[in-house]
Amino acid sequence: MLKKDKEKVLGEVFDDARVKSFLDYQAPAGVSTDFHLLEKAYRGMNIDNFTTFLSFFTQAGHDLNATNPDGNTLAQIASHHGHGSDYVIALKSAGAN
Repeated sequence: MLKKDKEKVLGEVFDDARVKSFLDYQAPAGVSTDFHLLEKAYRGMNIDNFTTFLSFFTQAGHDLNATNPDGNTLAQIASHHGHGSDYVIALKSAGAN
């Protein structure tokens, strides 16, 4: 069961400006910027917003196959999450390996 505050975030509707704002996050030291942006969007957006984000992400020239410090892509990580299958499909549809 989700906490009340998490339910509100998941139900939030983002406009294009809000979705694009996820491209502005700064990655921590030692983390690929592209991976960090993907992970923030994955954790903070419903699937419809995430799909929109992926189009902005790729249009901006970012790498869908960026890896975390352990060498894993977001598609690899999301494939192990119960709710991640739609996100993996979206990533692959956008061109991720």
